[in-house]
Amino acid sequence: MLNIKKMAKIKIYIFFLLLAAVTAFGQQKQVRASLDSTRVRIGSQFNLILKTTVDEEAKVNFPEGKNFGKLEVLESYPIDTVESGDKYELVKRYGLTQFDSGNYVVPSLPVLINNKTFNTDSLTIEVANIAVDTLKQKMYDIKPIATAKGESKWWMYLLALVGFAVLGYVIYWDVKRRKKARALPQIYTSPIEKATGELKRLENKQLLQKGAIKDYYSELTDIARNYIEEAVHIPAKESTTGGLMASFREAAAEKKMALSTETFEQLEKVLRHADMVKFAMERPREFEISDDRQIIEQSIVAIDNSFPVTTEEDIRQTEEWKEQQAVKRSKVRRALIIGVSAFLIIGGMAYIGFTKIYTSVQDNIVGHPTRELWEGEWVKSDYGIPPITIETPKVLKRTDLRAQLSKAAQETISDMQMFGYGAMIDNFYVMAGTINYMPGIEISVQAGIDAVIKSWEAQGAKNIITRQETYKNAQGIEGLRVFGSLSQPDVLTKEMRRCRYEILYFGREMGLQQIMIMHDDQDEYGAKIAEKIKRSIRFRTEY
Repeated sequence: MLNIKKMAKIKIYIFFLLLAAVTAFGQQKQVRASLDSTRVRIGSQFNLILKTTVDEEAKVNFPEGKNFGKLEVLESYPIDTVESGDKYELVKRYGLTQFDSGNYVVPSLPVLINNKTFNTDSLTIEVANIAVDTLKQKMYDIKPIATAKGESKWWMYLLALVGFAVLGYVIYWDVKRRKKARALPQIYTSPIEKATGELKRLENKQLLQKGAIKDYYSELTDIARNYIEEAVHIPAKESTTGGLMASFREAAAEKKMALSTETFEQLEKVLRHADMVKFAMERPREFEISDDRQIIEQSIVAIDNSFPVTTEEDIRQTEEWKEQQAVKRSKVRRALIIGVSAFLIIGGMAYIGFTKIYTSVQDNIVGHPTRELWEGEWVKSDYGIPPITIETPKVLKRTDLRAQLSKAAQETISDMQMFGYGAMIDNFYVMAGTINYMPGIEISVQAGIDAVIKSWEAQGAKNIITRQETYKNAQGIEGLRVFGSLSQPDVLTKEMRRCRYEILYFGREMGLQQIMIMHDDQDEYGAKIAEKIKRSIRFRTEY
C-alpha cells in the first residue's frame, strides 16, 4: 500500500516537471532583438536586428516608421531569410541614429506573426558626445553669411539710409493724411519680413509663460512652413515633415539656392521635434525650446540669403513687383518722391555694378583657386594596384601615409599606394589609392573610418558629422559612401571654417580601394569638381 502511494506521488512530480518544461518552452521569445553596438558617436549609424524563426507559410510583418522612440530610423533594410531545416529564420535590420548625446532606449516593438502580436525586448544605446567645448562653440552652429573684408561701403549705406528715410517719411505722411480714418491691415513687402514679424509677435504672446508649449511649437512651425511656401513656392503647409523636406531639397537644387546640408538637417530636426511635441505630447526642456526657436530664425535667414541674385528684368516679371509698382505710382507723384526714387535707382545700379566689377576682378584677375581647377585641363590616370581610374584637375602625386599609422596597423598591411593633390587645410583636397592587407586579416571599414576621424581631430577638426550609405559607380560596382561635414581652423585667420567631405570605399579581394574628397562648404566650384571626379571613377574588372 505504501509503494502505491509513493508511485502516485512520483507520477504527480513527473507531471508537474513536464508541465513546467512545456511552460518554459512556450515562454521563449518568439522575436529576438539585439544591437550591433552599445556605444556610438553622435550622428553615427548603428543597427537594430530583429530575428524570428517561423514556418514556411507564416506571414510576418515587421514594424516600420521614421522614429523608434527618440531614435531616428535612417534606413530599413530588406528582410534576410535563412533556411534551417523545416523552419525559416527571418532577420530584419534597421539603421538608427541620434544627434544628441545621452542614453537612449530602443522601445519594445510589435512584430505581427500570423495576425498575432509579439513584442520585442527594449534595449539601451549610449550616444557619446564628441570632445568639444560646447560653452564656446555649439555642435551644429549655423554661421551667418560672411561679408568680404577690406572694403569700405559706409557711403553706400549712408546714401541708402538717407534716401529710404526721406522716402519713408513722405509715404508715411501721405498715407496718414489720405487714410487717416481707415484701419490698415499689416502689409509685408517680402516673405522674410512677414516671417520675422510673426516670430516677434509669437514671443509677445508669452505662450511659454502660460504653459502652452504645444501651441507655441504649432505656431513656430507654421511660421517656418508659411515662409517656405511663399518664398520657395512649394506646398509646405499641408505636407508632412518628410514630404516637405524632400520637396524643399528638390526646389533648392532647381533654383540653385546656396544652402548647406547642415541647414536642411537642422531645420528637419526642429520640425520633427515639433511633431513629437504636438502629437506625442513630448515636453521639451527650456534650453531645447530656445535652441529650436533660434534654429528656425537662423534657417529662415539662411534661406532668404541663399537665393541667387536676380536681374531687374526677373523682378519686373513677378506679380509682387507689379502690385508694388501700382501702389507706388498712386503715391509717388510729387517731385520730391521722383527725385528720391531716381537717386536710389542710380545708387543701386552703382552698387550692383561695383559688385559685378569686384566679382569679375576676384574671378579673373586675383584668381579663384577652385575655379581655376574646374576650368583647367583635367587629367585621366590610373592609381594604385589594383588600379583606380579617375579624372582629376591635376595629376595626383604619390604620398607615403604608412608613417602616420600605428605599428599594429602597419603590421596588418602588405602594401599601401596612396596618391593625392592638396592637403586637408587647402580649399580643395583629393586622395585616391589602394590598401592591401596581409592574408587572414579581417577588413574593417568602420575601423578605417574611426582612424580617419581621429586623424582629423588631431589636426584640429571639430563638429564632425558622419553619415553612411551604399554607393555604386558608373560601372555598377557597389561600395560604401561615408560623407558629412566638419569645422577646421583656417591657416591664416585661425577662424573655424566649415568643410564638406566624402570617402568612397570599394572592397577588392584582400584590400580596399578608396577615394577621399574635401572642399569648403559653400564653394560652388569645389562641389562641381567633387561630382565630376565621382562620375569618372572606373575599375579594371579584368585585372
